[in-house]
Parts: sequence; C-alpha cells; structure tokens
Amino acid sequence: MVRLGIDVGGTNTDAVLLDRADVLAWAKHPTTADVSSGIVGAVRSVLDQVRIAPGEIGAVMLGTTHFTNAVIQRRNLARIAVLRLGWPATLSIPPLEDWPDDLRETVAGYLTILPGGHQFDGREISPLDWTALTAAVDRIAQEGVQSVAISAVFSPAVAAHEDAVARFLHEHRPHLRITRSREIGRLGLLERENAAALNACLVPLAEETIAAIRSALAELGLDAPLYLSQNDGTLMTAEFAARYPVLTFASGPTNSMRGAAFLSGLHDAVVLDVGGTTTDAGVLVHGFPREASFAVSIGGVRTNFRMPDVVSIGLGGGSIVSPDGTRIGPQSVGFRLSEEALVFGGPTLTATDIAVAAGRARLGAPERVAHLPRELVQRALATIDQRLSELVDSLKTTAAPVPVVVVGGGSLLVPDQLEGASEVVRPPYAAVANAIGAAIAQVSGEIDRIVSLEHQTRERALEAARVDACRLAIEAGADPDSVQIVEVEEVPLAYLPSNAVRLRVKAVGDLRED
Repeated sequence: MVRLGIDVGGTNTDAVLLDRADVLAWAKHPTTADVSSGIVGAVRSVLDQVRIAPGEIGAVMLGTTHFTNAVIQRRNLARIAVLRLGWPATLSIPPLEDWPDDLRETVAGYLTILPGGHQFDGREISPLDWTALTAAVDRIAQEGVQSVAISAVFSPAVAAHEDAVARFLHEHRPHLRITRSREIGRLGLLERENAAALNACLVPLAEETIAAIRSALAELGLDAPLYLSQNDGTLMTAEFAARYPVLTFASGPTNSMRGAAFLSGLHDAVVLDVGGTTTDAGVLVHGFPREASFAVSIGGVRTNFRMPDVVSIGLGGGSIVSPDGTRIGPQSVGFRLSEEALVFGGPTLTATDIAVAAGRARLGAPERVAHLPRELVQRALATIDQRLSELVDSLKTTAAPVPVVVVGGGSLLVPDQLEGASEVVRPPYAAVANAIGAAIAQVSGEIDRIVSLEHQTRERALEAARVDACRLAIEAGADPDSVQIVEVEEVPLAYLPSNAVRLRVKAVGDLRED
C-alpha cells in the first residue's frame, strides 16, 4: 500500500510518498496560515514527481503542531465549562487554578465543583446530585459555552460518574462537545483535569482544521482514509483526532524520532532533530520515543497524559552567532535563512555560515564566508559541539556512549564525531524524517488502571490488562495478526489499602489494510 505522509511544522510542510520501505518522492513547502494550502502545495509537489494516480494512495498520515501552537499563542481557543466531581473532598483548589492568568481568562466560561467521585476501590466520595447538575446545565447554556470538560476523582479506576454526567449533558444539551478526563489523562486529578480542559478548548478548532484538511485532500482527488499522528508515535483516525486534539501535542518530534528509527535501522538510540531555530532531542526505546515520567507543561499548564521525553535547545541552522563565536542562538533568522545568512548573500552570521566555513557543509556561496577569522570559526564550532554533547548526555541513563541519529534540515551542524556518542548516523532522507515517521506510524491501544490484588492474582490482572490493550489497538484500526505488547509497567501503591497496583500496558500493531 502506498502511503502519503505529511508533517505540518511551524516553518515548512513536508510530504513524502512511501511504498512499504521505499521512498518514492518527497517535498517541502512553506507552511501557510490556513494550513490546508501549504498541504496542497507539498502534496502536489510529490505527486508531480511520480506516476501515481491519487486513487492509488491507500492512506494519508498527517502530523501537525497546529493545536500545540494554538495553546502557546492563545489563539482560536473556545470558552469552556469544567465540571469537577469531587465535592467536598477537593474544594481547596478550584479548577484551572494553576493556569496562567491570560490563558484562564481566555477559555474559562464556567467552573464548578459538584458532588461525586470515587475512591480507587469503588467507594463513592459522595453521590451525584442531579439537582445541582441541572443547575449547572442551565448555567452552561447561559454562558453560551459549547465545550465541556468533566473530571471526577479516581475516574481512571472508576468511570461511572464521569460517564453518567456525560450522558446527562448529552440528553439535555445534545450539541455540547464533551471531554471526559479519564479518556485522556492518567492518575492525578489536577493534571488530568488540566489535560481534559485543554482538549475541550481545542475541539472546535480541531473540527474546523480537520474539515479543511479533508477538503484540501479532496481537491487533490485523494479519498484515502485520513489519520493523524499521536504523541506516542502511533496513529488515530481523523474522527478520533477531532474529539481528542491534545493527543497531537509533540507529535512533530515524535514523528522525527520514528522516522529516524525507520531510516537508520536503529531502535535504541538518541535522536537529534536539528531545525532552523531549535534542536529537539529524544531517546528511542524499542523503536518508540521514551515517554516522560513526570508532569509535562504545555503553554504553562501542567498535564499528565502521555508525552515523549523531548528536550529542546535554541540551536539550529538559522541561529545567530555572536561576533566572538561564544554565543549561538537562541535568536534565529528562522525561515528567512535563505535571505539572511552570509552564504546566501545576507548580512547575518548564522550557524549555517559557520558549518560552511568549517567545511562541514557545502551550500550557497562558500566564498562569502572565506573571510571569517579561523579563530572565530573554531570557537563557534566548539560552542556548537559542546552544546550538542551536553544535550546528548542529558538524555542518557548511563555514562556509556550511545548511537546518535541525526535528522532535520539543520543536521549539517552536527559533527561526524560527538562526545558521548558511539557513532553519529546520518540516514538518507533525513530532511523529511518527520513526514516519513508519520507515514510508517502504527496503531496502539493503552490501558492505565489501578487494581486490587486481594481477590485476584497478579497474573490474572496483568492478562486482563493485556487483553484490553490489544482490543483497543484492534478497535483503533490495527491488524489483529500484527498486534503485540510493547510495554508493561507495574507499580505497587503502598499508600493505598487492598494490595493496590497500578498497571499500564501498551499494545501496538500495523495499520489494517482493508
């Protein structure tokens, strides 16, 4: 099956046609404000390179930073209601209390704490109050809110109250877009609630954006199924993404890492994705990005849903170099590199100019940097190499050298030998590793639950979690014959009674070809 992979970045939209393991064509196109026209430009470029009719493309996989940027830039966000089910146990900290003031003021329409929620073992904190819920529904209508986040104490363990309130809202206000926190976040009420609230304020934008993308693909004659990349390196359908846009957060670096694994053949390595302004670094474990083990902040909001462990520094091909070469970035000429850099006839000394002057790369007009003092070039190179080495070391869990895979348009900055690296690997098509990562993505299912081992064995609890994770992967579109368990995490919870254990199981499979 021929796949079309697309990655919509802040500067460029990349597209690649992939026939199993073969790259048939690839292209870059400037990202546009409406997203869709940039996609059309990139896709047209790849279709023009090969004799493939649009009808021969079996699936379209797309990764985008659009929704992350909306939160960071505080734009196109919907006003929301947040209903927390946890009265009276959770009154001390109101919903969205730890959000940046400007973001809370932008999205907060109606925030309340109502009776409800459970202990992890199923005991109610307090029963649902239908009179209070009716009043909340009326208030939501008065505020003109169209999107609602529901969070209940320990809902990942006991979902009954979130589900009941979601049904109640749907019966009384069928037009409401509803996000249940247990569908997105993990244990930890405030962070899970934050994740659900972020999702709720993005759902209208996601519906509009995905509709525009579908329209753009239809304009090109493409009617293949559309999938979006999740931040764990797997796929979700466009319909699912319209309901859960927060799952696309950090999918760009994740796609680059998956593409790096595919292109290099290395499944355990550090990946450096060097762009025009930043270098994103992460760790591959069994071919997938290592997940962050701590709460991740998005636009100043602490969340606890799955996110890759990615570290970014202000170093890229467009980074501006100080006159003495000791400081590089974080300021960058960005997408104006082809106009601003010395090698392209511009007035600004950039990291790309240093790489060309040192002989690491050959592009533009090398004679334009021949006048740079040798001491300046060597000092700047030392600064670049030190920052990259420190970045690699910050991700390692042992002192032993590890393979480093380099991708991205700015990868010419990375030397062939790097301290802390056993080898530096530069795979083919590294410039579009992100789009390739989208095209090869698989489908996953994940279970994260707390179980009591008082009345069942550990083996039975684990097997039930494995079965459920595989079922979710198959329901998401995975080929049943390809599904396998790739991650099992078991954490005893000594502070809870009933011999409680937290189980997290992840299953992954290839996309089913119908």
